[in-house]
Formats: sequence, structure tokens, C-alpha cells
Amino acid sequence: MKGKALFIINPISGGKKKDGVPDLIEKHLDSQSLQPVIVFSDSVSHARQIALDAVNKFEVVVAVGGDGTVNEVASAIVGTNTHLGIVPFGSGNGLSRFLQVPMDPEHAIKTLTTGKVEVIDSATLNGKPFFNMAGIGFDAHIAEIFSHNKKRGFITYIKSTFEEFNKYKAQLYQIEIDGKLYEREAFMISFANSSQYGNNAHVSPHASVQDGMLDVCIIKQFPLWRLVEMGIRMMTKTADKVKFLEIIRGKHIIIKRTEDGPIHLDGEPIMEGKEITINVLPASLKVIVGEGYKKS
Repeated sequence: MKGKALFIINPISGGKKKDGVPDLIEKHLDSQSLQPVIVFSDSVSHARQIALDAVNKFEVVVAVGGDGTVNEVASAIVGTNTHLGIVPFGSGNGLSRFLQVPMDPEHAIKTLTTGKVEVIDSATLNGKPFFNMAGIGFDAHIAEIFSHNKKRGFITYIKSTFEEFNKYKAQLYQIEIDGKLYEREAFMISFANSSQYGNNAHVSPHASVQDGMLDVCIIKQFPLWRLVEMGIRMMTKTADKVKFLEIIRGKHIIIKRTEDGPIHLDGEPIMEGKEITINVLPASLKVIVGEGYKKS
């Protein structure tokens, strides 16, 4: 990549301090290829507004943060010629991990000039973009609780999961996928563009961000004692082998549920109504991926 790069730094993502990031950029970015401009976001949706203003002015806009920051930045540049770069600093970093972007900030910064560019799919839920994973049910419930917790990070997320697991009950959903109707009682439903939530927890091991499809992952209620097993399955990319997970692939999805409630878009919770419409936008985002990424 050559040209100008705008770095948008989320100062609070993942509970990690980022005061030293500008120095890392100055030290490790090949400035002969990319000329950096650095800004810090200061509120929810601020990164998106900064990125919107950068379209057609910068060749690359770099999200320095977690999946939520990536979502904000990508939402602004999707469908344009501006490239997305990522320096992961979040709790899960799901899309970054899937795209083989290095977790080490120094290496991630170097990858912005040494990595390759791929064009990936995105999707919308009720018109709102997501790029890695969206969901309803238990994971959206946890995302809502997690968003109000002053402590961030993987340990806090796992603690909330165990505390809420037996309290949350499966709900009945009507699901239409590419015109075919299903009725399922589900503990949660994930709409997977990539294979993983984050932290290398793969709910749909064979998902691809370049096939023009989403994997609709329907998880039935299961006992608490199998939660550890499910975690191991996700870490070993064998979650699709358990009987309480059903995966159906599609492009156009309509979900109807009995009541309003939270959903999440790349881990960020919002409230939505009883009907949810999800559409795939094939080959809609240009992104700089890690050297180890293999097109699937």
C-alpha cells in the first residue's frame, strides 16, 4: 500500500492504554509507503464520523481498537475505494484474528505495508452494518451486560457468561433463510461472516468472509456442565460436531421473535424489535490482511 493513512485510536477499547501507540506508529510504520495522520476518538460513533470524513482523502483508514472500533470505521468506508487497516487492541479481536492480522501492535503496524489487500463481504442487520459476527439471544444478552461493566477484557466476559448462563432461557424464533422457513427454539443465534466470535472461539469453523454467504448458527439450550466442552470445541474448531448446534447458510435472513430485545453487531449491543432482516453485501470492503491469511 502507498498513500496517506489515517489512524483512528479508540482510547478505551479492551481496557488497554494506548498513549504509546503514536510512538509505535512512528517507529514501525514504513512512512515511505504510508504517510500517517493520527487522531483519537472521544465518544461512541466518533470513530465512524472521523472515518466518513476521511473517505476519498486517505488511501487507508486504520482502526486501532477492538471489534467495535473496527465496525465503526468499516461502516464508514464500506462500498468505497478506501482500504481498512486494523491494529487490534480489543477484548476479542474476532475479525482481526480471522484475517490473520498480528495481535502484536508492532507487527500489525508493519503489516499495513507488508500485508496483502483482500475484498471481503459485509452484511447488514435492519440496515446496520456488521463485518464479523452478529447475534441474538444469549450472546446479545451478555454483550448488553458487558457493555455496562467498567472492567473489560476476556476474563470479565467469561465471568458474566457463567453468572448468566442458567438464568437465560431459550426463545422461540421463526427463521426464514433464502425463502425457506424454519421454526426453532434457540438459546442464541449467531450470524457468522467469519468463523469466530473472538479469542479464537470458532462457532462456525468453515465460514468464509469471501463466499457471499452468512452461516446462521442456531444453538439450542444445553446444560451448564457442557459449557466447558463447548468452549473446547470452539477453540479446536469442532463446534459444528455437537448436536445442539445447527448451521444453515444463506444470503437473505428474516428472524421473527416474540418480544423486543438486544442484538449485537460485532459485539456491540443495541435494542431491536421483534422482526430482524439480515442481508449479505458480497465483496464490499477492501481490507489489509495478514500475510498468513488464505482466501477460502
